Amino acid sequence: MRDQRRAPLYEALERFRKQRVVPFDVPGHKRGRGNPELVELLGEKCVGIDVNSMKPLDDLCHPASVIKEAEALAAEVFGAAHAFFMVGGTTSAVQSMILSVCKEGDKIIMPRNVHKSVINALILCGAIPVYVNPEVDVKLGISLGMEPQKLEQAVKDNPDAVAVLVNNPTYYGICSDLRSIVAIAHRHGMKVLADEAHGTHFSFNDDLPVSAMAAGADMSAVSMHKSGGSLTQSSLLLLGDSVNADYVRQIINLTQTTSASYLLMASLDISRRNLALNGEQAFKNVIEMADYARGEINALGDWYAFGKELINGASVYDFDVTKLAVYTRDVGLAGIEVYDILRDEYNIQIEFGDISNILAYVSIGDRLQDIERLVGALDDMRRLFKRDKSGMLSAEYVSPKVSVPPRKAFYSEKVSLPLSAAEGRICTEFVMCYPPGIPILAPGELVTAEIIEYIGYAKAKGCNLQGTEDFAVERINVLK
Repeated sequence: MRDQRRAPLYEALERFRKQRVVPFDVPGHKRGRGNPELVELLGEKCVGIDVNSMKPLDDLCHPASVIKEAEALAAEVFGAAHAFFMVGGTTSAVQSMILSVCKEGDKIIMPRNVHKSVINALILCGAIPVYVNPEVDVKLGISLGMEPQKLEQAVKDNPDAVAVLVNNPTYYGICSDLRSIVAIAHRHGMKVLADEAHGTHFSFNDDLPVSAMAAGADMSAVSMHKSGGSLTQSSLLLLGDSVNADYVRQIINLTQTTSASYLLMASLDISRRNLALNGEQAFKNVIEMADYARGEINALGDWYAFGKELINGASVYDFDVTKLAVYTRDVGLAGIEVYDILRDEYNIQIEFGDISNILAYVSIGDRLQDIERLVGALDDMRRLFKRDKSGMLSAEYVSPKVSVPPRKAFYSEKVSLPLSAAEGRICTEFVMCYPPGIPILAPGELVTAEIIEYIGYAKAKGCNLQGTEDFAVERINVLK
């Protein structure tokens, strides 16, 4: 066992800072002297360790000392054979997973309710998606997990697939039967990749769903900056024993910066230490806060904060109770409307609102008084803003029809049409609400009347639509 009280990269930065080295290297602000406003904003200590790679501080592209040691500590605490520090967010970790196992023409089995980074990776490498379309909760309008029975059929129909990708969990906290998925995939010689962007905490409390590494997955992309406490854009890529770490490093270095931020890397090192020493109790507190919030919100009436009652052993195998997702349509409000009202009228910033639900992200930095304030705001909003719910769009997730591989569609000749005139054409770009960043349409998918209606409704309600070349999302590119 390694000494998890250590933070080798952070310690090296502290030693370096005290040496008062004269900088004739980049960055050009020279410890902030060249940009006093930056020092005023971030503080002298912060800009003082915003430094470039050098021998005493190691190099992320080819770590041999303190970064290598910090990554080994992270691997141990997450139960992985190897861990990579990622400074391009979990987007870069997800894409590195896929690029490491897929090449052009390879098939990869996955649910369609994936983050845009997954489909972006398919565009980059030319892999072909085989979608296991998830069940949808009709009331909540959200997609559920990957069912082992459906995966078995997909594997039978596509024995040449090289990998299976699974969300662990979804944005809403839905977990699939990951151990069964791993067993099925490995039995057929396929790698298992887990998008664990919202499951960092699974490794630190036994009352939470199983982590990807514990379930035997081959690779996992973990957003330390979400529930782990590190700085935004810092992430981990975890590997199991079956994966060649040296090859994965080569894949990462195809796209990752050669000027990695030591602020981001140090935050990963410090946050890993904090979770190793305090994670179990910290997430026990998070579970208790989220459970308390669910009970209080459900006692208000009309709002529905859903939880473990969704578990059915198949499409919902487990549920992440730290996810405080609330169904809003019984109040007559779309989730995005509640999102906007909470921010504008109550000074409460939640994670996101979509057509039917909101998500309040509860993690290690929250306090009980913050939970009380959110519950009070929802109580007040129910009295002041409740309206007739008739006429509201009922579907949150629209299952797409895939007609052309994403890479082929993205790079093909295209024409721009008004969205209203695009029905029956093949989309060549993305349309999505962000967050959560799950595409409504992706390259290669059929534009249907249902999808056009959904996009129009989302725009009218105030969702942040993006992905199209047309910034206003009034036109869409389709195959010529």
